[in-house]
Amino acid sequence: MLDTPNTPAGPDRLDTPEHRRPGAILFVCGMNAIRSPIAEALARALLPSGIYIASAGVKRGERDAFVDAVLEEESLNLGRRQPQTLDDLEDDYFDLVVTLSPEAHHAALELTRSSAVEVLYWPTPDPTGTTGTREQILDAYRDVRDRLKRHIIDRFVAR
Repeated sequence: MLDTPNTPAGPDRLDTPEHRRPGAILFVCGMNAIRSPIAEALARALLPSGIYIASAGVKRGERDAFVDAVLEEESLNLGRRQPQTLDDLEDDYFDLVVTLSPEAHHAALELTRSSAVEVLYWPTPDPTGTTGTREQILDAYRDVRDRLKRHIIDRFVAR
């Protein structure tokens, strides 16, 4: 289940310009199959519903059953959502683009070159190269999920 940190009374660190919550966030990775859909699902659960959140890939990928498994552990799911590319996005206006792989970062910088969109790079490992037992592979996916959750909480959730 998703846990959010207690928010003690006092100044909200999101009041500083570099930590304001954007109105629209796009998470981008290589194929929109693992890292960016996990980030999208976590952000939807952790952030206020008024924030528009989407994800896409540089190339088209295929849905990954391990993603469904590690999201289910957090009582989350992707529903019928399928991987999409940047070209598939219905809306292309975002205040913030968070990239999760070098390829995605390069594409996002190119895409936003002439606009005032903030681009953040959160290097996130690709768990698909993990070998071993099902549990070892799931642990690699859990690591990705937990890293992204920490990033989202640290960047967007008031403490």
